[in-house]
Amino acid sequence: MHSPHSTPMIGLHLTPPRVAAALAWLATPALLLAILLVTLLSPTAGGQSDLCEQPKPVCDARPAVFAVSGFDPFGSAVRIGATRLVTVRHVVADEQTVSVFLADGQSIEAQVLATDYPGDLVLLESTALPPGPSLTPEQIIPEATLYTVGAEVISRHIRAYDPGRLRLAPPPDRPLARLHHDAYSEPGNSGGALVDETGRLVGIVASGGEGRFEAIPAQAITALAARSGPGSVVESAEIGSAVRICTTLLEDRRGIGERLDDEAARAITSACRRSGNRQLMDLAGQALGRDGRVAAAIGLFEQGLAEDPNAINTRIGLVISYHLARDFEPALPHLRWLMEHADDDLQVVRLSIQAGAWAGDEALARRALARLRELDPQSVPAAERFLTDPPPRPAKAY
Repeated sequence: MHSPHSTPMIGLHLTPPRVAAALAWLATPALLLAILLVTLLSPTAGGQSDLCEQPKPVCDARPAVFAVSGFDPFGSAVRIGATRLVTVRHVVADEQTVSVFLADGQSIEAQVLATDYPGDLVLLESTALPPGPSLTPEQIIPEATLYTVGAEVISRHIRAYDPGRLRLAPPPDRPLARLHHDAYSEPGNSGGALVDETGRLVGIVASGGEGRFEAIPAQAITALAARSGPGSVVESAEIGSAVRICTTLLEDRRGIGERLDDEAARAITSACRRSGNRQLMDLAGQALGRDGRVAAAIGLFEQGLAEDPNAINTRIGLVISYHLARDFEPALPHLRWLMEHADDDLQVVRLSIQAGAWAGDEALARRALARLRELDPQSVPAAERFLTDPPPRPAKAY
């Protein structure tokens, strides 16, 4: 099986080591140096490349998207008015200003508007924005073809990426739920535009991983604007500070093999909960689960699912946490849901076989076995042996 809590997420704080990691796939140091020199010396760094292979209305949306730098050194923002942009909170955290990079390579300063909006969105304001097009938030059409338009880390150009479709729409009774789709995006796109084939702004790019991507519905910008302004300064600072602390604590843990002490575990749990940011809560749950603190991990994933029950990566994290706790019955309803919506994920299929066998849901196990035959035929004999003669069920970890 995949390693526990292996779900990667885009759109988090991109520190210099993570920039280097994003560039590491390039073939040689010489090639890397050449590309970096071109990027740094290009007068159009931060603008859009003339080359665009997507439909014209999608390509035409690029001038309304900008590279930005705040708490996260590299993200994207979408122009929605003459002086106003929108981006994601985790790019800004508690910064009061961000840099916005224009098409000519120059940068301007934008003010972050204080907001007590609990989702991962903030507004930016700058009277220095030159004249140019803006996008109007629209409601998504479920059958539409979707495209991410955002800033590319390497070139700093605004790109329109390969298309995808909506996988799951947000439930109407969950105001912070997201659009779940498979239109490709990558680090640096967070805060960029999710548009349809006619160039309509239907979402703000938020996060993704394992081929599954998320965007905040564009209509949430209306609620954001209503909750933004000088009256929200204190609440905005508290949320932004929690985003900064949570992200920093998680970054500091990256690559450290030692176990968390109780104080560090409490700090991560508290800050990430207070951030209200579901992908940060996911990453905190992963860190706590790896550390054997499965009860705390389960709590974070459950909080995330209460916010957005269609969050596939969150639900997978919860299921893995139940397996780490050797508590298989609570995982069953989540695995049944995942087999409906994510049965292309080998981890989901294998966990369904294991939990189905040990918790007495033979139908789930057999369904997962049939799917395994299609995805990974070589693993079928071992899975059949497990179902026919399962090893003794391990005792619960709590």
